[in-house]
Amino acid sequence: MAATVTPADVDALERQWTLPDRGTVGIILLMIMESSLFAIFVVAYLVYIGKNLNGPYPKDVLEVPIVATICLLSSSLTIVLAESALKRNQVGRFKLWWLVTILLGGEFLTATGLEWYHLIYKEGLTISTNLFGTTYYSLVGLHASHVIVGLFFLLLVMAVSLAGFPIQHQERRVKFLSWYWHFVDAIWVVVFTVVYVIGR
Repeated sequence: MAATVTPADVDALERQWTLPDRGTVGIILLMIMESSLFAIFVVAYLVYIGKNLNGPYPKDVLEVPIVATICLLSSSLTIVLAESALKRNQVGRFKLWWLVTILLGGEFLTATGLEWYHLIYKEGLTISTNLFGTTYYSLVGLHASHVIVGLFFLLLVMAVSLAGFPIQHQERRVKFLSWYWHFVDAIWVVVFTVVYVIGR
């Protein structure tokens, strides 16, 4: 006697063979690849610690960027608040928290620029000065470039929101951008630890 296939069986089969969301897979793979890239730069920094033949040395010129770090890590909270507001269709509150996230990220980037200005023009540390300069600017610069990319997309979302685009219909894309921003913040914890704690 042939087995009958019920609608419930069909639904179960469809759920079983449903492919994962392309966007989710894409952003996860991006973060894995970027983590591998950062790992190379972190290892290089750690390998060359203390191998400078001439100064300046990290302990002589680096100041711990506490305020900038607080700003960047706080932006992970504000982007969560923005995303939560969007889920509740509170567009005004979403824009507010999104703007705060942009300002905090911008403050971090400004602090990085000021630090580099001080190191280059006051301390004479450039990327070609010694091994410390080469690995420092490469690692911190790689992170800063990711902050710039994140800020670009944050600003883009803000611009289209202010222009009246129904951003509440883009909740999925906002979520992926939020994941990327959390990734940038998490990477900074690693960079901060390596450069300003271990490396000093």
